Parts: sequence; structure tokens; C-alpha cells
Amino acid sequence: MVIEDYIQIPPYSLARAEKEPSMVVLLNELHALHVDRCDAYRKVSEVIFGGIKKISSSDQLPFIPVSMFKTHELKSIADGSVYKVLTSSGTTGSIPSRIFLDQQTASLQSLALSKIMTHMLGNSRLPMLIIDSQSVLKDRNTFSARGAGILGMSIFGKNHTYLLDDAFEIDMGALEKFAEQFNGQKMLLFGFTFMVWKYLFEQSGIALDLSKAILIHSGGWKKMNELAVDNDVFKSELNKKFGLQHVYNFYGMVEQVGSVYIENEKGFLHCPNFSDIIIRNPVDFSVQKNGEEGLIQVISALPRSYPGHSILTEDIGVCMGEDDLSWKGKYFRILGRAKKADLRGCSDTFAQSA
Repeated sequence: MVIEDYIQIPPYSLARAEKEPSMVVLLNELHALHVDRCDAYRKVSEVIFGGIKKISSSDQLPFIPVSMFKTHELKSIADGSVYKVLTSSGTTGSIPSRIFLDQQTASLQSLALSKIMTHMLGNSRLPMLIIDSQSVLKDRNTFSARGAGILGMSIFGKNHTYLLDDAFEIDMGALEKFAEQFNGQKMLLFGFTFMVWKYLFEQSGIALDLSKAILIHSGGWKKMNELAVDNDVFKSELNKKFGLQHVYNFYGMVEQVGSVYIENEKGFLHCPNFSDIIIRNPVDFSVQKNGEEGLIQVISALPRSYPGHSILTEDIGVCMGEDDLSWKGKYFRILGRAKKADLRGCSDTFAQSA
């Protein structure tokens, strides 16, 4: 089965017995492609993983630490085939990741995101309030993670309205016009978690009826934790103020755009058919059992222009279960970031592949 056909399957419909064999075929293809076309990935595969030629299960797949996207130019295409470059938002002064997309990979990621979001939102485009400024989209060739997120989600909306102006102040005129036209109706809200809290919740200043709205949000939890606002408080306060009932966090990263893990009916993050997670012991990288915390490895069948199909993140999580909810697939929780000591240990392990 080719990846284009695989993505067309309803995104949470395959149990492990069906999903794993298909993913192994697709991942072996990607592994061979990136070994052949990306020197850095080939070195990691040879030096760290013994030059694996073929895997028989997903947990055998070589992985690279997410930090390598900051220190290496990882791509499996010629310079002339680069269609778009995505950059991670990062903190001030930090080195951003740079992700090189060709048209095929960009198309696959857009299609995968569309399958996930239409599963959540339905097929009709909804009036959309974006909790950000349109200025983040000015450079269409080099996108930040925020810009890529906004652009990817915009296709599911209409009557797009940005809450913030170019100075990152609330555009009251635009907000009042949007509220006058769509208040109390089904609509789509999208933004990064801290910005939703800071601007929509704390500063918007007008009566909004969001009882039929759907909010999709992600990121910024470090700042939210500093405010003692966890996911439950976030949802509760938005409900009290706006009547907002349908709030869905998602986990994703610019290094694997398209493979997003959105909250399921129980509030856990859920793997779609074309993506998966493995929880690894941060000491020896062995696979943890369900209920045991560790570093999150994210796996995706989508990236062809760069070796982003198997990434060891800097996030600590725990797999809560698999195939026992209405959605099939693994579901998990994020517990926080790895300690610096753990990250240094991971970096030391992979240093010899540089």
C-alpha cells in the first residue's frame, strides 16, 4: 500500500494487528530512502544502530534526537527540490530547527492533517477566529512553527479573523465584527495555548458566546504551568467565561508537521494510523511498558524530503493504553520536558555520529 492510499483510511480505525504490518512496510521504505540520500541519517544508522537494513517491528527503527535538526542540515532532497523551509519557534537566542520540504512531503503532511481535522470538525468549513497576528505569515517561503500551524489549520475555516494586529494588540474592531456576525454559532478557534489564555481569556474584554465553538490549541504549557494553569483549569475557566465546551489540545512539532496527536474522548493524546509513539527509557533507550514514563519517540510514515520519520524528542510521557477506546491506536500523556542531565546523556550517546 502506498502512503497516499494509507492516509485515506479513517485516521483512528486501525488496531495494532492491522496497523503495525502496514507501518513496517512504509517505514522500511523511508529508512532505505534516507540512508541512501541523507549522510547524517546514514551515519546515525551505522554508528549507533549497527547499520540496520530492514526492520520487522516499529520499535527497531533507528531514531535521531530532535536536537540534530538544530545542529545539522538534514535533508534527503537536492537543494533545487526544496519547496519550503519550516523553522521551530524556539526561545529567544536559541538555534531553531530547519525542516526542508519538497512538494510531495508538504502535500502528504497537508493531507494527513486534513484527515485528522475533518474527523474532528466535519467536512464543512467554519467561521474561524485565529488567536494570533497575520504578521506571522508574511514570509511564505520560511515559516515558523506558529505560521505553519496557522496556515495548515486555515483550510478548515472561512471568514478568517485574526484577534491581534501587527503590533500584537487585540484588534477590537475585527473582534467585534466577528462576534456580531457569528456569536453563538458553530465556529473554529485556533491558537497556541498561552496566547489563547493571555489574549482571548484575559484581554478580549467583550461578551463572547462560544458555546458551540471548537477550540484547537497547542504549545506554551511551560508558561501556563508557571501560572499554575493546567489543562483542566484551562478548560474550566474558558467554559465559565465563554461557555466553551469543545476544547482540544494537540501535541505536534515542526520536525513532524502533519503528524499531530489530538486529544481523544478521555482527554489523552491519540496516535492516528500513520503515526505512532514509543516510550523509551532515558538511560538505555529500551522500550517502556504502558504506564511507565520515559522519553517520547515519535514515528511518522509521512516525511520523505528529510529524515523526520523517527525522532527521539526531549519530552517525557507515558503511554496509557492502546485500542481499547472508540478510537483505535495508542494514547498517551505528556508529563513535561526531560531534565538537562538526561538530555546531555542523550547528546553524548549520539555525538559520535556527527
